Amino acid sequence: MPKIPLIFTGFILLLLFALGASLALGEAMLSPVEVWEAIWGDGDDSSRIILFDIRLPRTIVGLFAGAGLGASGVVMQAYFRNPLASPGLLGVSSGGALGAVLAIALGSVLGVFSVPMASVAGAFMATGAVIMLARKGASPEHLLLAGVALNALFGAATSFLLSMSAAHTHLGAQILFWLMGGIENRTWEHVWMSFPGILLASLLLLPLGRPMNLLALGDSGAQSLGVNVRRLRWQLIVLSTILTALATAVGGIIGFVGLVVPHIIRLTHGPDHRRLLPLSMLGGASLVLLCDLPTRFLGSGMRLGVITSLVGGPFLLWLLRKRPC
Repeated sequence: MPKIPLIFTGFILLLLFALGASLALGEAMLSPVEVWEAIWGDGDDSSRIILFDIRLPRTIVGLFAGAGLGASGVVMQAYFRNPLASPGLLGVSSGGALGAVLAIALGSVLGVFSVPMASVAGAFMATGAVIMLARKGASPEHLLLAGVALNALFGAATSFLLSMSAAHTHLGAQILFWLMGGIENRTWEHVWMSFPGILLASLLLLPLGRPMNLLALGDSGAQSLGVNVRRLRWQLIVLSTILTALATAVGGIIGFVGLVVPHIIRLTHGPDHRRLLPLSMLGGASLVLLCDLPTRFLGSGMRLGVITSLVGGPFLLWLLRKRPC
């Protein structure tokens, strides 16, 4: 037990470093003193505009999107009892992508809210479809197969819409920009769209750490120890969908965060979900913020989703080498 405060202190310091770097670094560099003065209203007007209108919304969206994806990854790995599971398994990310692409392609009168709202609707539609397809007991195996099928279906529909929009250069660029994932140009509207739901879902997940530990014993083992397995599985699916949907809604497709972060923490700090959940939230937020930094200097083609894939892809290959199928 004395190790726990030290572990959390390390992750909190990492997150504070990522937050400071996210607020200070960019085309217009701000020193720590300028950031501090701007926060407390003592800085010049340009520093305050950069901080509050550009950097702070981007940082908060990245923080909550990363935390949500990290927590969702823990849930998926507990649900399927597989440390290589990720939030995209049930088609939630691809459903959110299809909803967002439809909103962009068809246009909307809802302004900045149209794409995130359509993304959330698409994500919940995907989850509802998976549960309906696997309603006979909704076993993890049935859910996984339904998710694979829906991922393929939604991916094909998204690709079709992208190809149809190719003739409209601006429209196709918008869709591709969103599909590659990123948190640039985020506004305070995006902050209010994401953080209340992600915060609430995360707080509801934290007390489920012990039941998730017992779920690793198998359904019958967990049931014998007092866990209502059916209700727990529904709670995990709904909360994971909310987290993934809202993160996708404001950040686009940000891959590998929900796979890499929980797995690293599981390897280094053990499988106890009471510890794994909060550490994965801190680690996911830190990873997204740190991976966002290179996008500010490497040009518009280098998006957050590209950076996380460059980090996550080699890691997944290393895992497969260590644990061959």
